[in-house]
Amino acid sequence: MNPTQPSAPADVVGLSGPAEWWQVVGALGPLAILLSGLVAALISFLVLRQRTNADALELIQKTRADSRAEWWRRTQWALDRALDQNDDTKALGLGALAVLAQSELASAEELELLDIAWKAVNGEKPDNGEKPHADLDRAVAPERSEAAAPGRTSRPPSAASEQRVRVAAARLRVVLDGRLGRLTPAKTKALSKAGF
Repeated sequence: MNPTQPSAPADVVGLSGPAEWWQVVGALGPLAILLSGLVAALISFLVLRQRTNADALELIQKTRADSRAEWWRRTQWALDRALDQNDDTKALGLGALAVLAQSELASAEELELLDIAWKAVNGEKPDNGEKPHADLDRAVAPERSEAAAPGRTSRPPSAASEQRVRVAAARLRVVLDGRLGRLTPAKTKALSKAGF
């Protein structure tokens, strides 16, 4: 075969009119798929974030409710001890109430209940003129009996036991007055600083 000289390049000119609508839609198809994928990913992200936030809020609320329930269980125990006939047990209950009253879990109503307990231990009448233990007995332990627990013997109170009760009651009052925004008498503050 003989090599031949290539011929001059030929120009091919195609005549076409404007693109039809289906050609435009077909050309934009991949862009539309990409755009819909991005929108779906954004919606999924927002739903996931909202669900995560809702779960975190629910966990916080559940934890707070559990903490308040446990606080109240401990407070009932301490109230029972504070109203006991034995002065040593009473001092223990009042000391526990002073600690529990400092907790931010205690609402104003619950602090008022602890204030009733403090008044009951000191023999003061509540503001409404009822007997000292009436509100407390109704609110805390309606089934509570005055009988001593088995194995406990009642003994006459000693001066040291009575002093422990007075100091514990004074400490409880200082805490309650601070939380409830009341003034505490100087005598009570001084007594609260005394040692057992």
